[in-house]
Amino acid sequence: MNLFQNHKVTLFIVMALLLASILVMVKKPPTLGLDLSGGSRLVIEGVSPNKDTPVTPDSMDALRKVIQLRVDSAGVSETVIQDSGDKRIIIEIPGEYDSEKAKARIGKVGNLEFKRFKLGEDKISGEWVPSGISGKDLAEVDVGTASDNSWSVNFTLNKEGAQKMKKLTEELIIGNQPLGIFFDGEQQSAPSVRGVISDQGQITGSYAYEEAKEVVDILNAGALPLDITFIEESSVSPLLGKASINQSFFAGLGGLVAVLIFMVIYYRIQGLVASLALVVYTFLTYAAYNLLGVTFTLAGIAGFILSIGMAVDANILIFERTKEEIKLGRSLGKAIDMGFDRAFPSIFDSNTTTIITCVLLWVLGTGSVKGFALTLAIGVLISMFSAINVTRTFMHLILGSGHGKITNPSLFGIRANEIAESR
Repeated sequence: MNLFQNHKVTLFIVMALLLASILVMVKKPPTLGLDLSGGSRLVIEGVSPNKDTPVTPDSMDALRKVIQLRVDSAGVSETVIQDSGDKRIIIEIPGEYDSEKAKARIGKVGNLEFKRFKLGEDKISGEWVPSGISGKDLAEVDVGTASDNSWSVNFTLNKEGAQKMKKLTEELIIGNQPLGIFFDGEQQSAPSVRGVISDQGQITGSYAYEEAKEVVDILNAGALPLDITFIEESSVSPLLGKASINQSFFAGLGGLVAVLIFMVIYYRIQGLVASLALVVYTFLTYAAYNLLGVTFTLAGIAGFILSIGMAVDANILIFERTKEEIKLGRSLGKAIDMGFDRAFPSIFDSNTTTIITCVLLWVLGTGSVKGFALTLAIGVLISMFSAINVTRTFMHLILGSGHGKITNPSLFGIRANEIAESR
């Protein structure tokens, strides 16, 4: 049996998700964009590490891409990165008021090295020497947890890197030697090697989550292709005041209430159910955006409010189908199920085409285009879950799943003489 066909189980899942959403919103408040909260503004200049090699447009383009990945890997933070002349780049980071922290993040070389310890002639002192394995041998990096539940950096090596790591760890085991892990010349950890490591490993160092995420973003972005010099740093004041934020909030709230009132007036009891499902959708989507670190600009808030209104579309299809089944004389439970079943292909097809578009935008796009694709896809997926599972569960639990004739069709906006004989 499909898990979501058990309405009590579905209700429990929905309530658990709703509670989790509230906890996320309390623990992780939203990030506001430059127009609402301000941030930091940096101007950098690309400098060739080799005096004989000039700074080219290609190298500046590569530098800009690396910085984009470092400060906004998912494309959802609304960071502004633009050229200023041939060798300079302007970077505006919303919500980041510590320019020194921003400079440290952007200016890291991003060089990961695995080293082995070489003893001196006295067999006591020694030094770390390169092993030939570096960040270039990485295939994938992400945030994980260590055995003591602290945050760590988990990595997967490519084929060539895995072969080199296997050979190196076999030698270290024989000599009972540690494996030194260095990032930008600083030792992160030096674990004792107790087993052969081939393609996967873990970097620990008592990281806070933000520190581990920063290392992951920098490693995934790659090392800087040019040296950089910070030309200018300043704070950016919000373009809009608190009054604008409050006005936007009340406008959005008013729009949401208007949609809910329309649904209740036109679809009666079904509209009330849709309103409850819409509230669930709003909480789940808002929490998902906060969890992903989506930055809310004024335009972004408007888009979020619009998505709430658009989420009603699927409910309207379902309710119209359900009303048609009731008019044919179906019992309430059967009319609800058939209404959902008949509306599902249209809902699925329309949302699938949107998801395909989002995937293409994510794969082919960069920066804010990827962020738009991600947030839109999240909204669509949660909208489908809300319409198909949440609304259906609420309708069965509130209206019941009776098999008799509907005694009060006006609750569904239907006149009694519109209903055919029971089928």
